[in-house]
Amino acid sequence: MKLISFRYGDRESFGAVIGDKVVDLAGVAGAATLADFIGGDNYADRDDLVDKGTSVPLADIEFLPVIPRPEKIVCSVRNYMDHHREALASGLDRQLSDYPPIFLRVWRSQVAHEGAIVRPSASEQLDWEGELAVVIGKAGRDISETDAWKHVAGYSCYNDASVRDFQFHAKQIAAGKNFESTGGFGPWLVTADEIEPGRDLTVTTRLNGETVQSGSTGQMIFSVPQLIAYASTIFTLTPGDVIATGTPSGVGFSRKPPRFMRPGDVVEVEIEAIGILRNSVEDQQ
Repeated sequence: MKLISFRYGDRESFGAVIGDKVVDLAGVAGAATLADFIGGDNYADRDDLVDKGTSVPLADIEFLPVIPRPEKIVCSVRNYMDHHREALASGLDRQLSDYPPIFLRVWRSQVAHEGAIVRPSASEQLDWEGELAVVIGKAGRDISETDAWKHVAGYSCYNDASVRDFQFHAKQIAAGKNFESTGGFGPWLVTADEIEPGRDLTVTTRLNGETVQSGSTGQMIFSVPQLIAYASTIFTLTPGDVIATGTPSGVGFSRKPPRFMRPGDVVEVEIEAIGILRNSVEDQQ
């Protein structure tokens, strides 16, 4: 099932995408948000709830980030070996870690499918990073790798875009990852029952129709269970938390000369079995 957060008229809601319609689930699910729903008792009955909800045309809604205001967006750094190697070749002196290097994004840094990624006035070095996003559905602390899949509600596409010069101001990279409206998240959450745990998924990023990244989640250095286990050692993972799992090679700063997103560009992140996240690029107003 594909689940989305959306705005219809002046109201925010969530629902299931069925063909060219969205079944609004807020009125029948006993939950105010998608995060509440996937962490609640009625989530297991989502197929039955679809039969009870009212439908609106998909073309008439405005997409919101899949989880509009997650408590945590946990992002993995250099989690594909080919991306790690291209970073070294670009002069970054960063060694592989024995543990997953992670940082946090804030929810205001996100934009929805078909929304505009905003190039900040402080920089022209806005880079793309197509990634698999894992959305947590069951809360937990000190989750074992063996149990990690039980805590996954589903999957989505993420563009963990980076403002590169700010990212490289210091060894801590979060400054370049948290400019408002720079990270795309969508279009929907594909529920975990639709994708076999550990299945290798192709991740492709296109800029104005040109493929700039192509990789597989099977190339990740730290697997989804390892990321969940490590993150949950630090803090309690809660329903709606997002884990962005890292990007394959092909980012703009590693190119000769470097290439960055510009106003008027269209960037797409496509992940096998999930869909296509599409965003335009515009300058900060």
